[in-house]
Amino acid sequence: MDYLPEIYKEFERHHPELAEAYGELAGKSYKSGPLDQKTCELVKLGIAVGLGSEGAVRSHTRRALADGVSTAEVRHAVLLAVTTAGFPAMIAAMKWVNEVIDKNK
Repeated sequence: MDYLPEIYKEFERHHPELAEAYGELAGKSYKSGPLDQKTCELVKLGIAVGLGSEGAVRSHTRRALADGVSTAEVRHAVLLAVTTAGFPAMIAAMKWVNEVIDKNK
């Protein structure tokens, strides 16, 4: 998985059992309801924006794009955060999203 940050890869190397369990939990959470993969990634992106987590915003942007979400849809999901998470969180996330999009061109 090329989208994983180095800190997570290091976690996997040092704690392979925990990383495996975490991956299984993540996979099961995606499959536990009616949302399709694209929608799940947009939801996860929104959560990451609200948390102000740069790594998660970048990761879920890459995942969303890989799952067929358009750049316009990704940017729209981030814009929706302006009234919930606030302008500073939204604009920071938009910067991270745009950097991922630009890198994947």
